[in-house]
Amino acid sequence: MMSAEDTGLIHVYTGDGKGKTTASFGLALRAWGNGRRVYVLQFMKQGLSYGEVQGFRRMGIPLEQFGRGQFLHRDQVPPEDHQAARDGLARAREVLSSGINEMVILDEICITLDFGLLNVAEVREAIECRAPGVEVVLTGRNAPEWLREMADYVTEMRMVKHPFQRGVQARRGVEY
Repeated sequence: MMSAEDTGLIHVYTGDGKGKTTASFGLALRAWGNGRRVYVLQFMKQGLSYGEVQGFRRMGIPLEQFGRGQFLHRDQVPPEDHQAARDGLARAREVLSSGINEMVILDEICITLDFGLLNVAEVREAIECRAPGVEVVLTGRNAPEWLREMADYVTEMRMVKHPFQRGVQARRGVEY
């Protein structure tokens, strides 16, 4: 029988509320603090202004971004964003299957699925072909039902109240 520590499970953080990326990065910090190797891939994001990018770099946690860093509308996704998502998935497949990292975070991958930027079968295969013991964490709104069923943990963040509703803009160190 495999021990709980040798079993790589699947986590999904989804929903319309704040905290999906934050929760996954808290989990990354916990794993890193316990001596586990962590790797983060961010889909649909680009730029050094995110606080987590700076923090992970200081800690030596690898973080790669695959996106243009611009807000996308579901019906108006340029080809560059499709290519960035495909490049991100190819890299994710490498990282997941190598077994070098014990935790791999695929931040905002659910949005890439929701927007049709990635092929469902290819994402599913990348998750299923991960090396034994690799914990995988997937975030983003609108996680598909097949992913919820496949996951061992599913947490849905629900927005009850948010300062944005009052016109308060995103704040450095809190929202990014």
